[in-house]
Amino acid sequence: MNKLTSFKIVQSARGWIGTPYIHQASLKGIGCDCLGLLRGVWRECIGDEAEDFVPYTPDWAEAKGEETLAAAGFRHFDEINIKEAKAGDIVLFRWRLHVPAKHVGILSSSNSMIHAHGGVNVCEVPLSNWWKRRIAYAFRFRDLI
Repeated sequence: MNKLTSFKIVQSARGWIGTPYIHQASLKGIGCDCLGLLRGVWRECIGDEAEDFVPYTPDWAEAKGEETLAAAGFRHFDEINIKEAKAGDIVLFRWRLHVPAKHVGILSSSNSMIHAHGGVNVCEVPLSNWWKRRIAYAFRFRDLI
């Protein structure tokens, strides 16, 4: 069994850089959205996906008003203090106050992340103050060494 390390998670996520943004997709080099990127990294680092994929619309978080993405995070990852997040950890973002978190990125360092965003290929970007202000949750893969 391979040991799960932050390095392995970041290297896996970097392998997706350049993948076009396609809503609900999760195929390296073909297309993915932010959740699809995380699903793909999970498959590469852990194995089969933890639960069945449920189709969602681009406005699913606002339409339901529920913390669906965060709830999945609590089911499959360990919640950590946002200030302790580092390379290999997962961060969830709110676009605005009082709306559910609906964007996910994988930290490549304490100051950068890899993510998929509408209209842009998967990329590694600085975790600027704009992004930091919007972090709602941070999670760590379980069994990380």
